[in-house]
Amino acid sequence: MSTMESLIGLVNRIQRACTVLGDHGGGENMSLWEALPSVAVVGGQSSGKSSVLESVVGRDFLPRGSGIVTRRPLVLQLHKIEEGRSDYAEFLHQPRKKWTDFAAVRKEIQDETDRITGKTKAISNIPIQLSIYSPNVVNLTLIDLPGLTKVAVEGQQESIVQDIENMVRSYVDKPNCIILAISPANQDIATSDAIKLAREVDPTGERTFGVLTKLDLMDKGTNALDVLEGRSYRLQHPWVGIVNRSQADINKNIDMIIARRKEREYFETSPEYGHLSSKMGAEYLAKLLSKHLETVIRQRIPSIIALINKTIDEINAELDRVGRPIATDSGAQLYTILELCRAFDRVFKEHLDGGRPGGDRIYGVFDHQLPAALKKLPFDRHLSTKNVQKVVSEADGYQPHLIAPEQGYRRLIDGSIGFFKGPAEASVDAVHFILKELVRKSIAETEELKRFPTLQSDIAAAANESLERFRDDSRKTVLRLVDMESSYLTVEFFRKLQMEPDKPTNSKEAPNPAVPAIDRYNDHHFRRIGSNVNAYINMVCDTLRNSVPKAVVYCQVREAKRSLLNHFYTQIGRREKEQLGAMLDEDPQLMERRTQLAKRLELYKSARDEIDSVAWK
Repeated sequence: MSTMESLIGLVNRIQRACTVLGDHGGGENMSLWEALPSVAVVGGQSSGKSSVLESVVGRDFLPRGSGIVTRRPLVLQLHKIEEGRSDYAEFLHQPRKKWTDFAAVRKEIQDETDRITGKTKAISNIPIQLSIYSPNVVNLTLIDLPGLTKVAVEGQQESIVQDIENMVRSYVDKPNCIILAISPANQDIATSDAIKLAREVDPTGERTFGVLTKLDLMDKGTNALDVLEGRSYRLQHPWVGIVNRSQADINKNIDMIIARRKEREYFETSPEYGHLSSKMGAEYLAKLLSKHLETVIRQRIPSIIALINKTIDEINAELDRVGRPIATDSGAQLYTILELCRAFDRVFKEHLDGGRPGGDRIYGVFDHQLPAALKKLPFDRHLSTKNVQKVVSEADGYQPHLIAPEQGYRRLIDGSIGFFKGPAEASVDAVHFILKELVRKSIAETEELKRFPTLQSDIAAAANESLERFRDDSRKTVLRLVDMESSYLTVEFFRKLQMEPDKPTNSKEAPNPAVPAIDRYNDHHFRRIGSNVNAYINMVCDTLRNSVPKAVVYCQVREAKRSLLNHFYTQIGRREKEQLGAMLDEDPQLMERRTQLAKRLELYKSARDEIDSVAWK
């Protein structure tokens, strides 16, 4: 195999591998597939595109008919094999099957087209990938595109004309695409759809090869020498004339090799084209394209290698983000789990300590929510004159108090202090929910954990279980604080109060000791009691406003920072290898992504090495 054949064959293999891996472009950045030159076959409907392709391949394998026959791009890769071996074909969508019956290949192209477009006249830009291996071909990649048309026929959408042109342009606009512009000789070259489009996307003609078909169908007395010799429309590359099989030959299933021989005889014996016979025909076209393709590839090698190196760096960077494969031994798995837990713990602590948002919400509970809840407690109702009188009277029972209603005071104080339990427990719950939310956010923000959904769930469950324990301890503690205020009253507070006896409304009127004590106390007396209790409760409120946050932080926040996953660490230390492996079970999509990246990396490295080894021979 010559250097040219090996270089183009290598490009074919790389393009095929790119297609298998889905790395065939379409995004903002140029893919390796797009960077490698290929040949797009462009022409109007019924211009003879299919016949040219079959002549180049030497096989009758393309669907035929009227109207739009090619309704999906056909990426045709030709691979030259050793003499004596039989021809065969392979479809990318059926990679394990070799096709030796080319009539079946034609049917499969039609069936695969229908699978996407349906049995309609619609088109699709999803390509069919076909490789043909034969001793009678040159290494080449050809892309057969739907034929350009000027009007939509019955059964087609009105946009079909523009849709086809847009699809063809998406290929020929690329600077590495060689344009094979097919025009029938029995039509005016000035009206050629293929030449018109090629002139727009390649005004200098550097990428365009003109092919003139149906030379044998021209009117008697006319010829296409003005076109073939470049006088009608000059291109930088020579025009090539093709004589396709006649309909009668097609109907008789004339072998393509015989058709090639008949084509050579036509040019050699033609009085008009005899002097050009060595540069006419499908065989010459294939060799011309292959030679030019090799030249273009050599010119593009520096930029191709640069693209490959850039892509290798990008793939390595993405593999680092996705994460490298995990070792299978239990020690390495346990170490990985612990490292991932520590990564989560760092993010969680950053939220609490202010490196990330969230911890400030806990302060908000103490600075806003708790004071607001304390202000809303129903002390006005509980210490109203009517209720004070009721509580004091009930506390006295059948024997009214003699000097100060101590039992009444205690009942009023106990009842008031009981109201503090609600805001205290609410503070505990509010901080608990903030901590749970921070756990969720921390898991989501820990990059290293994103590939392990099972471990994410395990960490979340373990962290929330710990937070529940911390909440229970915190609730017990704040309720104890409230109960402590009830269990022992501050005596000095009451000793300082001036408990002066009520004076009679008339100073000249002496109190009547025969009147029952409860009748002697008017509203002013009970208001005085309510006022004294309220003053004491305000003192307790100030104390709890400061002590409840301390208890909550000590029992919940401090413990969350110190020992959120301690119980989890103890549990995983006892687990078997299979259980550890299950915890590191990755997201299937992520595993598939890593596998694809690894394959792409191997492809690009292999391509770089092979291009280096072949290109400079």
